Amino acid sequence: MRSDYALYTVAIIFFIITVTVSVLELTEFERNLGVITTAVLGLLFIGLGYSQRPKITRVESLPTPAPTTPITITKEETATEATSAVAPLTEVRGIGERRAEQLKGLGINTIEDLAKASAKELASELKISPKTTEKWIGNAEKLAEKS
Repeated sequence: MRSDYALYTVAIIFFIITVTVSVLELTEFERNLGVITTAVLGLLFIGLGYSQRPKITRVESLPTPAPTTPITITKEETATEATSAVAPLTEVRGIGERRAEQLKGLGINTIEDLAKASAKELASELKISPKTTEKWIGNAEKLAEKS
């Protein structure tokens, strides 16, 4: 159990005791002393629990490998035409835009290129499971046959 939860539980118990003391038939001094003491202790344990809560850390995303060949856009080519070379690869099930960019960096620009690629070599280059690349290649072969 997390320590902050235990401290919050103790604080709740002190607040329950505060309510109980305020209801009991005690002298005014005893009642005030009991209510103030237990309320302060409850607040103290809330503060301790808050200070013991786990800190949220930001997880860094994995960097994408730099492409081996730089992307150049000629004057006749617009930005949409340059990115349209990635679109066919994203039609393969399991390949998103980020993975398509990585494949393009390896020289695989079309579905046909992917269908001809070696699953083992591709898996070792991308540092992923060969089963995944075999599925991609199988899906790419099916898509290549359709077109």
